[in-house]
Amino acid sequence: MKHFKWDEIPAERVNDHFVRKLAWDGKMMIARTDVEKGYVVPHHQHDNEQITWVMSGKWRFTLEGKTVDVGPGEMISIPAGTVHGAEAVETLVAYDIFTPVREDWLNGDDSYLRNK
Repeated sequence: MKHFKWDEIPAERVNDHFVRKLAWDGKMMIARTDVEKGYVVPHHQHDNEQITWVMSGKWRFTLEGKTVDVGPGEMISIPAGTVHGAEAVETLVAYDIFTPVREDWLNGDDSYLRNK
């Protein structure tokens, strides 16, 4: 895998509770997300497989009629096209890994995160 240079990419405050820093190449995108306790990602789906790896804190995902808690050191894989949402049970840091690159995260069209 290509070496990503995180410190060359400024962090973006998506909203008052969600900050992310992106790194990508032609095939893969990695996003470090810092999320405050209580923040809710509304249900949505996308064309990319998503792997979320929690470093600290806890996400509570809802998908396919199930609720799954993902804590420090744990990962969850969300297949492309799967409707899912999440709530930050604790303030957290996680890495989201997408392949291919998510254009909506690059061009600011990710309105489901921006409370639009």
